[in-house]
Amino acid sequence: MAEKGAAGSRLSRRSVLQMAGGAASLAAASVATTQTASSDGPPATSTTRVRLVVNGSARELELDLRQSLLDVLRERLDLTGTKKGCNQGACGACTVLVNGRRVTSCLTLAVMHDGAEITTIEGLARGDELHPLQAAFIEHDGFQCGFCTPGQIMSGVACIAEGHATSPEQIQFWMSGNICRCAAYPGIVAAVADAAGRT
Repeated sequence: MAEKGAAGSRLSRRSVLQMAGGAASLAAASVATTQTASSDGPPATSTTRVRLVVNGSARELELDLRQSLLDVLRERLDLTGTKKGCNQGACGACTVLVNGRRVTSCLTLAVMHDGAEITTIEGLARGDELHPLQAAFIEHDGFQCGFCTPGQIMSGVACIAEGHATSPEQIQFWMSGNICRCAAYPGIVAAVADAAGRT
């Protein structure tokens, strides 16, 4: 059935949906206002003291129990090399090493790692000397936009350490949790294989 214009007597489907959305928003705002007015103040946030050894430096932090390791690294420690991609553990852009094991830092709470040794992309190079995998990524064009590169490199370092870099097929399998939107996979696999051969 055709919709009538503004001068017609019937409302369009779009107008009905807009009104319904507006009514729902007003109802939600009313409930939120009522709840705020009835409470004695904002809910108390639980915090705890946590010691993290990040890239070799011990850090003592008072952390909200709900903060992800990713948010602590980026927002509290200014280590923005670790990227926030999907924030759901699906893309691997936030991969870091925790006690030598690769972890998607968006899916783990920082307070779970009290006393842990955490390595981010900023902790791989030694002064001006790049880590072998960082150098291999440059040599083999293992990146384009670069957004996923820190997570790819951190995952690749772990892949090599785990002994999972003996063939291109093995590298592809063990690196499958890291997504490259630019599809630079041939360069990534070549870089990991090259770096594995150097170690």
